[in-house]
Amino acid sequence: MTTPCIIAVAITGSVPTKANNPAVPITVAEQIESTQEAFEAGASIAHCHVRNDDGTPSSDPERFARLKEGLETHCPGMIIQFSTGGRSGAGSARGGMLPLRPDMASLAVGSNNFPTRVYENPPDLVDWLAAEMRTHDVIPEIEAFDLSHVIQAAKMADDGRLRRPLYVQFVMGVKNAMIADERILDIYIETLARFAPDALWCAAGIGAEQIVVNEWAIAKGGHTRTGLEDNVRLDRDRLAPSNAVLVARTVEICEKYARPVASWQQARDMLGLRRLA
Repeated sequence: MTTPCIIAVAITGSVPTKANNPAVPITVAEQIESTQEAFEAGASIAHCHVRNDDGTPSSDPERFARLKEGLETHCPGMIIQFSTGGRSGAGSARGGMLPLRPDMASLAVGSNNFPTRVYENPPDLVDWLAAEMRTHDVIPEIEAFDLSHVIQAAKMADDGRLRRPLYVQFVMGVKNAMIADERILDIYIETLARFAPDALWCAAGIGAEQIVVNEWAIAKGGHTRTGLEDNVRLDRDRLAPSNAVLVARTVEICEKYARPVASWQQARDMLGLRRLA
């Protein structure tokens, strides 16, 4: 396969703490440093959350602004993707950082169960977030936790609420949501190709499923995501020492399948983002 593989690094998330792994970057300065290392290791997308001073999740636009400024300085060209996920805020607060005009933002188009709660994405909020992304020229990454989310995203593209081509991430291995199963991934891929033939896709696995889903995605010609948000370990006995090490492990899988790793320029071209000098 000659299609370059886009590697996204989910650097922080809303859940992992330094008690889980001291390498989890919490402060803006730590996130910038960790992302720069991951960028140099081969990641072209930074999936970003921010935290309060006490480490709890936040949707504070000021913190996102400082993170964006630092990443643009230290990771020139890297695609900056903000999270609009529900653990960091509620209602319109989830999109309060979109006027900062990151390159991309995550968008869940339906609800599902999480380990201890319902991840609520009511239609009116989904439509508002999608409209805000259009207003501020932010490209959505559709986070699909269920097959119905794939079909809903295609419907929203058909009626103009989402831009084309779609970029859809299949999230597998979240407790109480979609399991990591290769045959189910194949169904995801086939369904997306049927309902949105021009769409691009990537896949992310949670916890021990991260490396498994990374390999499936790379072998099947898709793109993939790694990082300490999703998984804090290298294996049962070892913590991951950094986001960069998880990215390097993903690069090795690309080499195994003779997939070139997408540069930030190639990733921007594939995703229809502005190409920087």
